[in-house]
Amino acid sequence: MVIGMATPDGLAPADERAIFDRIHREMVDSFDEELEMELEDGPLSEAQRPHNSEEEAAHREFRTFYFRELFRLQGELVRLQEWVVKSGHKLVILFEGRDAAGKGGSIKRITQRLNPRVCRIAALPAPNSRERTQWYFQRYVAHLPAAGEIVCLDRSWYNRAGVERVMGFCTDEEYEEFFRSVPEFEKMLIRSGIQLVKYWFSITDDEQEFRFECRVNDPLKQWKLSPMDLESRRRWEDYTVAKEVMLERTHIPEAPWWIVHGVDKKRARLNCIRHLLSQVPCEPVEHAPIILPPREHHDGYHRKPNPPEMLVPDVY
Repeated sequence: MVIGMATPDGLAPADERAIFDRIHREMVDSFDEELEMELEDGPLSEAQRPHNSEEEAAHREFRTFYFRELFRLQGELVRLQEWVVKSGHKLVILFEGRDAAGKGGSIKRITQRLNPRVCRIAALPAPNSRERTQWYFQRYVAHLPAAGEIVCLDRSWYNRAGVERVMGFCTDEEYEEFFRSVPEFEKMLIRSGIQLVKYWFSITDDEQEFRFECRVNDPLKQWKLSPMDLESRRRWEDYTVAKEVMLERTHIPEAPWWIVHGVDKKRARLNCIRHLLSQVPCEPVEHAPIILPPREHHDGYHRKPNPPEMLVPDVY
């Protein structure tokens, strides 16, 4: 629960209510969709319900559409997964963007219904002392997909063009070498049969500040804020310049960048998933009917009781 967030002094009651409604939506949005529906649509008293207004009515109408469309798109993702496995396709989906831009939420909704053995997430930490002496791309290569696999990169080799550049973690020579190397590296991946789809999640200055404030005041989300995140907030303009240079120098025909407008999280997720589905030339996979075999019964079989000392207490 978001608590203790300060609001500007002198706000009209309607403006203050709008801010708290927005905070409430941000909090609820962090839950799984099924739980969010239960919380929002449960039997609340009129005093507990958000005020009835045209804006709130429009919000509720879009929520209903969002849930239905998300579940439909996730069904399409399951079908895409089946085709990837059958065809031996290799897919890398790369997610970049500012801190709190909504990358993690979109990745979660993409992978939510998929087989983790087929679709996995790679979110690499900062390189250790050994990795810093390797070829820059080496630690990412280990996470590339084999045939029939999908890999979602929650940040990627583009760290060098973003955080490393802005925070001074690489030299000017290493920075320029990255831009010389990355187009060739990505072309090499594509020639090897890997499909690479690159997304940049874009948000506004005000929206990032709001999301950071929510994290600061939410004990369940404070772990998402690192000292690097706080410093990135201060250096917003430096990150903007670095992003613009990166997009300009690495937007190649073989692996173009796609920009997702991320201010509205729900719309961003739907737009990203729909676009992703349009990028993969999958075909329907036919399945033989699944028949559940009858369980065999043997006269000599007796199930042994579990030892009481091994049981987890039934507290709930």
